[in-house]
Order: sequence, then structure tokens, then C-alpha cells
Amino acid sequence: IDLSGDGHSLVTYSQLSNWGQCSTWDNFTASPFMAGNQEIKFDNPCDYFQTGKIKAMTLSLSVLVAIEMFNSLNALSEDGSLLTMPPWVNPWLLLAMSISFGLHFLILYVPFLAQIFGIVPLSLNEWLLVLAVALPVIVIDEVLKFVGRCTSGIRYSSSKRYSKQKAE
Repeated sequence: IDLSGDGHSLVTYSQLSNWGQCSTWDNFTASPFMAGNQEIKFDNPCDYFQTGKIKAMTLSLSVLVAIEMFNSLNALSEDGSLLTMPPWVNPWLLLAMSISFGLHFLILYVPFLAQIFGIVPLSLNEWLLVLAVALPVIVIDEVLKFVGRCTSGIRYSSSKRYSKQKAE
């Protein structure tokens, strides 16, 4: 996922961690960048560390929304896989997820709402990044459910064996 096309200035870790001393840096410049169809420019290059974080905040919010929606799919069953209990068994959950994503898109793409929430529209590449960060929550929970099923099967069989020995 190539996000270099939006024009963001690249900063070093040292610059990022010491951004408060930006005014003392020699030759630091901040390039304007695109956020949706809006170009964000900086009169003072140090404003990049304040105003420039608007896209990062939008990406963070979008990742949180997506993770929570995908995690709600994991809650369909405590230990059953999504492969055995597909999402459409609970149409109300799918409706709630659709409404949540719809409201998120509304605040992202309606300009006056985006301004109120202090966010900017995301491009297709940025949405791919959001999905790449958020979708693993499903895989992680599937692995945890699998491990849980395996270990509970071992516990169940050993407790069954113990009760047989006790009965004899």
C-alpha cells in the first residue's frame, strides 16, 4: 500500500520525538499534502506537527471503528469459528455494523461534519491501510478460539478419565 503520493513530509524519529524544538531546526520544511480533495499547507513548517496530524487522527479513528466492527463478528460465538457460525446468523448485528460504518462514512465525507469532528476524507489506499490493520483482529480471535477449543477438549477428556478412575 503506497501512501507516498499524498505529499506528506517525511520526518525522522528524532524529529518526531522532539517536535517541540522544531523552531530551532535548520532547513526544516513541510510540504503541503492532500487530504481528500483538500490541500493542507503550512505557513510555519512547525505547524506540520499540529495541523498535519489531521490525517493520522482520521486513520486512527477509522482503524478503531473497523476493529470494533470486526471484533463484534468474533462475539457471535465464544468458542465457535466464523466458518461454522457465519455472520448472517445474526442479521441485527450486520444491520448495526452497517449503520456504524454508514455513520462513520457520513462524518468522513460530509464536509461540515468532517470539520466538526476534525477529520478528513480518506483515499482508497488509506482505506486499504485501515483494513490491513483492522482485519487481523478476526484472524487473531479465530486462532485464540481454536486454541481454546483444543485445550478445553484436552481438559474435558482428562477430567472424564479422572472421573472413570474414581468410579472404579
